[in-house]
Formats: sequence, C-alpha cells, structure tokens
Amino acid sequence: MINIKNLNKHYGDIKVLNNISIDIKKGEIFAIVGHSGAGKSTLMRCINGLEDYTDGSLLVNDKEIKTLKKDELREFRKNIGMIFQHFSLIQRKTVFENVALPMQLWGYKKDEISKKVKELLVLVGLDEKIDSYPKELSGGQKQRVAIARALTLNPDILLSDEATSALDPNTTTSILNLLKQINEKLNITIILVTHEMEVVKQIAQKALLLEHGNIIGFDDTEELFLKPDNKMKEFLGETEVVPKTGVNIKIYFPKDNAFQSFITKMARELDMDFNIVWGKLEEINSHIVGNMVINIEEKDKEKVTSYIKEHNIIWEVL
Repeated sequence: MINIKNLNKHYGDIKVLNNISIDIKKGEIFAIVGHSGAGKSTLMRCINGLEDYTDGSLLVNDKEIKTLKKDELREFRKNIGMIFQHFSLIQRKTVFENVALPMQLWGYKKDEISKKVKELLVLVGLDEKIDSYPKELSGGQKQRVAIARALTLNPDILLSDEATSALDPNTTTSILNLLKQINEKLNITIILVTHEMEVVKQIAQKALLLEHGNIIGFDDTEELFLKPDNKMKEFLGETEVVPKTGVNIKIYFPKDNAFQSFITKMARELDMDFNIVWGKLEEINSHIVGNMVINIEEKDKEKVTSYIKEHNIIWEVL
C-alpha cells in the first residue's frame, strides 16, 4: 500500500526527515507519533503529495509521488481523505452541504451525491443532523461531519492530522471507535498523526515514533508499549522509582499471559517471598498487556532469573 524507503526532506539547510523507511499495509491503522517539531505532519504531507521530498522513495499503490504530474497528482489525492484537528467545516453550509462538497467539485450527479451523503451520515451517526449548521453541533459531531466528508470520494487512505486533539476524552474515545468501525467495514487504511499516546494505545496496530525527524521506534503497538527501550521511556516521560537496595527485576506480560498468576506460582515453587514494587495492566489495541517490578535479595538473583528464563518470560534487571 505505502512503501517509504530512505526518505529525506530538507527545508533549506535544515533536515526535517532523516532516512525514513517504513511500510504501511492495506487496511492497517497506523500511527505517526511525535512531539511538536518531530516531523510527523511533514511526513504526512509527503504521503499525500502536498510536500516534495529531497530524496528517497515514497510509493503509494506502486506510484512514486514525486514523479506524478499535476493532473496525476490531483487524481491521486482523490483517493486520500483528510480530517483535521479543527474540522475545517464551512460555517454557512449545512451538514449535508459540507459532506457533499467534494462530490460537487468532482462533478457527480445530484442523485449520486444525495444517496452517498445520506449513507455516510448514517454511518457516522448524524443522519438526524442533515440540515443543521456547524454552529449547532458539538465538537464531536463536527468531527463526525468531517469524517463523512473525507469518505465521500471512496478513498483508499484516510489521513487524520491530530483529529482528536481538540476533543475531550470521552468524545475522543467515541471518534476513535468510529474510525475503527470505518476501518473494519470499509477496509480503508487509516494513518493517524498524533502526539497523544492514548490515541495510539486505543486504536493503532502499528506505530512510528519520530524525534527531530529521526525514527526512534517502529513496531507493532503492543511491542512498543510492552517493553519500551530507553528512547521510548524518555519519549513517554516515564520514570521508574525502585528500591536502591537488592535486585529489581521487571517482568513483562504480553496479551497471552497478562492474567496468569506467574508471580504467585514462582513464590510458591521457589519457597521465597518477593517485594512487589509496582505493577500495571493496560489495554493496547483491545489487548491487555502489563508489567511488574519485584525486588529480591542479591543472593536469590540467580535462582529467580533461572526460573524466569525456564518459563520463557520477558524480563530485565533495572
């Protein structure tokens, strides 16, 4: 679907994307994540052809974006829907008129437009608001209108540029659930550009982490959060407070054994007490994963680590 290899982008002497190589599969929900200035929006604009790239390759459906001529680029963008943080609705137009606008610009017939718009408003749960104006809608409803508008031309790809940043947590969850529903029903590839890690956890199947234009993480979402490396921990702003004495061992629980009573079993079989420092379970893309830190005496380190290895548990000494 999207194949990016050794992509570089400069603004003058400033390099904003450095040797980006990723693949995004058809039907995937993919997150591009980073703090302000990381290069995530620039990468998104390269994908939809709004930005040139200095060198490297960016293929979308086997088409190299930088080689497309003006008319080809216009046709190419027809297959990419966009939703934005601040909705970008036309205030003087009704919900129907806002959603219909792309089809009108492309010269579709009135009956085709009417049928499509009504279908999409049912899909996003706003069929009763068809004659309302944006000022009469909540933030979440405005974003649903924007999503419906982005889908009118039957795109292969839906780009979301910080689309939930202006919404409260409950509304954000409802919009993410809608995007997941659209992904499953229409098999549309969704690329989320966001700085919100909770958004990534809730919906993304794979994530790319950018920092100053460099890749600092790229993997299945569960893997990134299950055992984050030092760069990932720094990115998340996580600090691990542990005892200064003894040995601190962090044990990771992937989705298949998040609820297994491994610690209790180990304590019983080794006839040993552990100090459980802290632990957590969290939902990542509909799966429960977790980790726990235990503190043991130095003399028990070999016995405990051998037991953990025998049971193929992911672990590390902090």
